[in-house]
Amino acid sequence: MAATRFNSLSFSPLPLSLPSQSNCHSLEHKPPLFPLSPLIQLKLAIKRSNATHPVLKFSRRATTATVSFSLPASKPEGVPPEKLPKWSARAIKSFAMGELEARKLKYPNTGTEALLMGILIEGTSTAAKFLRANGITLFKVREETVKLLGKADMYFCSPEHPPLTEPAQKALDWAVAEKLKSGQSGEITTGHLLLGIWSEESAGRKILATLGFDDEKAKEIAKTVDKDATFSYK
Repeated sequence: MAATRFNSLSFSPLPLSLPSQSNCHSLEHKPPLFPLSPLIQLKLAIKRSNATHPVLKFSRRATTATVSFSLPASKPEGVPPEKLPKWSARAIKSFAMGELEARKLKYPNTGTEALLMGILIEGTSTAAKFLRANGITLFKVREETVKLLGKADMYFCSPEHPPLTEPAQKALDWAVAEKLKSGQSGEITTGHLLLGIWSEESAGRKILATLGFDDEKAKEIAKTVDKDATFSYK
């Protein structure tokens, strides 16, 4: 009896037709059932912009990958650009880490103390290993830096690239001049940078002296100053 009742019922399936392209277009631009807030409209506009311009997103990534392959040393007079020695990859990274350390400490400039910390942060150069072997570590240098220069205002914000102090600029220039004077081929290494810091009456030299560095140790560094030139970052 139940089967008879079931069979007697008639079913009319609903049409399953898909909307045409013109209908989809009209549906896409159909006004919303309720008004959108200005904030939601802004988010939707940003999403549409990112979806329709994927090339812009790629170009931003490419920009952030740009790195510097030199240091801001002064060009010696009478030396053509093609004759200028290049900085080693370790020296360039040490300089970049020094800038970053100056920003962490909220200092307005990159001084010789920051360059010294950059050498120790990079950590793989002969100069950095020599300093650590003689008890001159990053933590000790940072502690002496704060003692000597003090803490910066907590509300101060360092620039992205804190400009060099005059002694720090002279330390870079000394490293270039010393490499040219030696007549040796190859790159300007982290050892040259360390000796440049030691050559200037500055915060970096005072901190090194406080931690036991002296002229005898500087002479030892000078003997190995060209041993980092074969290394490069890829």
